[in-house]
Amino acid sequence: MPRQDFDFRHPFDIARHPTLEPEVKRAILASWASDRAAVKNKPGFRRPPGIKKPVPIDDIIAALKTLDANVLIRSDRP
Repeated sequence: MPRQDFDFRHPFDIARHPTLEPEVKRAILASWASDRAAVKNKPGFRRPPGIKKPVPIDDIIAALKTLDANVLIRSDRP
């Protein structure tokens, strides 16, 4: 799992972080989406290490989609 030196509480904290590279953001979000972070008996939620409140998997997927959209926009620029 990628090392986290930041205080992330929500997936969009990662997706919108101004200094992290897209690959790092994607790696962190992928680790959050992992089944290893699944909340027992609540498959729609993840609790990554160091996160107190469970996060809906849908929010993690939405943050990943935001990264994909931003990459597409940047690649279209001259």
